[in-house]
Amino acid sequence: MYAVNVRDHFMIAHSFRGEVFGPAQRMHGATYVVDLELRREALDADGIVVDIGLATQVLREELAALNFRNLDEVPEFKGRNTTTEFLARLIFERVAARIAAGGLGPHALSTPQAPGLQQMRVTLNESHVAWASYEGVLPVAVPG
Repeated sequence: MYAVNVRDHFMIAHSFRGEVFGPAQRMHGATYVVDLELRREALDADGIVVDIGLATQVLREELAALNFRNLDEVPEFKGRNTTTEFLARLIFERVAARIAAGGLGPHALSTPQAPGLQQMRVTLNESHVAWASYEGVLPVAVPG
């Protein structure tokens, strides 16, 4: 399996509900370094996993929606603990939707000539000693 990883970061503020979170129940900030790993069995027609420039751009655009936000004030997250694990899956789902919409170019989708992207992992690094990931299989595009 071939893999390509791109990296960016974003900064947020949030708080958690529940005694398990101890002092993190109070408002605090976090800076996450985000790794987006894309995988496929065979290289595309250009001999690559994915266009690294496009992957970097898509990741940056999705993170921009979260950057410098107080997540406690985002209506979409009302009633949710925006844990690192939760955010990893959220970013995974948003990037997967962009891939399905063709946001990583024509060779990112499955074609008879080369299998498309098959798997993805999103890792949010909270620090040099703690991180969380969400990974899964990407849906196969049906040629139109």
